[in-house]
Amino acid sequence: MAKLTVVFGVLLVLLSAGAFAFVSHYPHTLIPGAFGVVLIILGMLAHTPDAKRRMLFMHIAVTVGLLGFLGTIPGIIGIVKLWAGQSVIRPDAAKVQALMGSLCLIFVLLCVRSFIAARRARLS
Repeated sequence: MAKLTVVFGVLLVLLSAGAFAFVSHYPHTLIPGAFGVVLIILGMLAHTPDAKRRMLFMHIAVTVGLLGFLGTIPGIIGIVKLWAGQSVIRPDAAKVQALMGSLCLIFVLLCVRSFIAARRARLS
């Protein structure tokens, strides 16, 4: 899971860079990149043979991912409004938020699945 954490961190950094380069040059487009950098660092710290440290850093990483998803709920609602034909104040920001939210949600679900599998393996 540590490598997967780094991969999702890199994806968030790439999303942020793309949004900054092609959508707008406002500082808020760098928010996904900040979450990505944190995930990259936590993924590298979790890449250790010590199980306790790995568990600690992965639990922190999944918490960061969950906060990233929860923070993007307004953007996801904005995308739903766009699909329904309604207008949104900042549609590009809603799209970036929805992409970040999707990446974070997928990451959290994969982590939870991994945590459940690890717990079952320990109990067996």
